[in-house]
Order: sequence, then C-alpha cells, then structure tokens
Amino acid sequence: MYKWFKNLSPYSLFLFIVAASALGFGLTGGVLSNYFKEVYSTTAFQRGLIEFPRETPGVLIILVIAFLSGFSDIRLAMVSQTLAMIGILILGIFTPPFAIMLFMIFINSMGHHLNMPVQDSLGMSLIKGNKVGQHMGQYKGIQTAFAMVSGIVIFLGFKFNIFNFDAPIKWIFIVSAGVSFIALILLVILDLKVHRTLTSNKRIKFVFRKEYKYYYTLVVLYGVQKQIMLVYGPWVLIELLNKKTDTIAILSIIGSFIGMFFIPKLGQWIDRFGLKKLLFIDALSFIFVYVLYGTVSAGFVNGSLTKMGIPVLIAYSIFIFDHMSNQMGMIRTLYLRHIAVDPSDIMPSLSLGLGLDHIVSISCAILSGFIWGAFGPQYIFFGTAILSVANLYVAYKVRV
Repeated sequence: MYKWFKNLSPYSLFLFIVAASALGFGLTGGVLSNYFKEVYSTTAFQRGLIEFPRETPGVLIILVIAFLSGFSDIRLAMVSQTLAMIGILILGIFTPPFAIMLFMIFINSMGHHLNMPVQDSLGMSLIKGNKVGQHMGQYKGIQTAFAMVSGIVIFLGFKFNIFNFDAPIKWIFIVSAGVSFIALILLVILDLKVHRTLTSNKRIKFVFRKEYKYYYTLVVLYGVQKQIMLVYGPWVLIELLNKKTDTIAILSIIGSFIGMFFIPKLGQWIDRFGLKKLLFIDALSFIFVYVLYGTVSAGFVNGSLTKMGIPVLIAYSIFIFDHMSNQMGMIRTLYLRHIAVDPSDIMPSLSLGLGLDHIVSISCAILSGFIWGAFGPQYIFFGTAILSVANLYVAYKVRV
C-alpha cells in the first residue's frame, strides 16, 4: 500500500489527503451540535458561548503559522491533523467535565482551522496549468463527496445505534480520530516526495495591503454569514423542530451529494464567466437563504406554520441550500489568488482573512445567542440578510 501511494503524482496524493481530511473532519463537525445538546443539555445562549473556544483558533491561526514559519505547508498540515486527532480522541474516550470538554474542542478546532488555509495554499501550489478554477473545483468536489460519506456514516451509525451519545465511549469520535491519523500518514508520504521542491515561505510578517481590501471585506462579511449558517441554521431544526442527529446527517448527505456535482461545475463557471459575476451570485444566495430562514423560523415561533408537513420540508430545503451557499467559498480564495501582488502573500493573507473572519464569528455567535433567547431567532436571520447586501456592493466594486 505504501509503494502504491508513493508512486502517485503529488497532486493525486493530495486528492487522497483531501478525501481523508474531509471524512475525518466531517465525522466530528456533523455531530457537534447534537453532542452539545444531548450530552451537556446546552441552551441556545450556551451554544453561542461554546463558539468562543471553538472559533478562537481561527483568530489565533495567524500567530500559530507565524510561530511555525519554518514549516512547509505539508508539515503545517501534519500539525493540523495531529491536533484535530488528539482533541477529538479525548472526547471519544471520556465524557469530561464541561470546562475540559471546551478545552478539547479548542484543540480539535485548532487543527481544523489550521487545515483551512494550509490545504488551499498547498493545493494551489500543486496545481499546474491555467485552469485553476477547474482544478480547485475538482478537489473541492472530492472534499464535498467525502463530507457526504461522513454524513452517511453518521446517519447509519446513529440510526442503527452503532454510535450513541449515551454510551461511555463516543465511537464516532474514535473513528474520526482514526481517519485523521490516515491523513497524517499520507501527508508524511507526500512530504517525502516533494519537500525539496515545495520549500516553505517565511510567514512571520502580517500581510495587509490596500489592494486586498475587498478580499478582507468579503471574509469579514462571511464571518457573520458562516456563523449563522453553521450554528443557528442547524439550531432551527434541533431546537425549534426537535430533530436528532440522524435527521441533520441525512440533510447533510443530500447537500453534499448535490455539491459533488455543483462545486466542480462552479470551478468551470469561474474560468468561463469570471469571478465578478460569481461574486454577485454568491451575494444573492446569502440574501435569499437568510430571508427564508427568518420567515420560516418566525412562523415556527409564532405558530403560523405547523411543525410538520410542508413547512418542515421548506426548512429542510433551506438547510440544504444553505450548505450549497457555503460551498461557494472557493470564489473568495480564487479572487485573492487573482489579485495577489506577490504569490508569497497568499498564505499569510488567507490566514489573516481567517483571523478576521473568526473575530467577527465569535462576537456574532455570542450576540446571536442573546438575540435568539431575548427576541426570537428570526431577527438573527433577517439581520444577516440585511448585512449580506454589502456583498453586492463589494461585487460591484471589485476589479479582476
């Protein structure tokens, strides 16, 4: 098996790493909301507070990358898989006190967040030729496909009681740690193949150029949109409709299945129609999703919509479409690549963008939890829809 992987081209081996990473991270991320609810009985406000240790790594990531500035992208990816594996393995073996659980979530999340800019930077360094959008769409499509596989594993595991949050050992987390370990081994093989050719850029300096102002604006706006999408979108189903892990999993499976075909096509559209037009579509998708989320959640709260039948199917459809909107994040990454003054700016700019994204995310999560409890969930979604109008302005202003 080692020889087979060793004989693959670096880019082909990278695709296997993307698949293993997506599966490992998906097995964790796909169940955390239910884990918090079923094991620790969290409220909507507490769910918002949990986002502080879970999202703080996104703020700190630029400092981590600066500290590890002598590491290549591949070795940074090794660190990310190791952290993710250790954090989730502890939660799989034990059910620790709430404070310890938050610390383990922090460790696991640090691995996840470190992987985000590193994987894109590594992928773009391995892509050859002019069809960057198409190739990026290819590996993002594989990432989505294995996110779907993780959803299938979650659905079947919880449906047939293979996985159970009432059990002393949380086997879903053990499996996730095992897959992250496989990704780590594949990264070691890739490092042996290309370490001499993919040397590390020094990343100690922060990169904040005026030429990148619209990119940073987009990532700040996305920080709000992503937080609402990842935390309070599922919470509509979990809290208002009392849906369990298997329901969330099957919806994620459907979204990922569509994304398997949508994302590669999106990469082709970027090459064909240009980034500017796709930025407009991205902005409109966010507005559409959050207006619908606000309308539906308001109906569930005031009783004008029944919690069965067509209204529930509408809520399911919004959840799926919401995931589709999230998959358009590659547009922002490719926009940065196109406007980069220096290729060495890409990695630190992705990292700084991630940090800005998460500063906003943490504040948004806590504030949104308060708004949900004090006024109602619909105001979170309507407010985000209004904010998303700024995406249209940025799409109008950018020059590619």
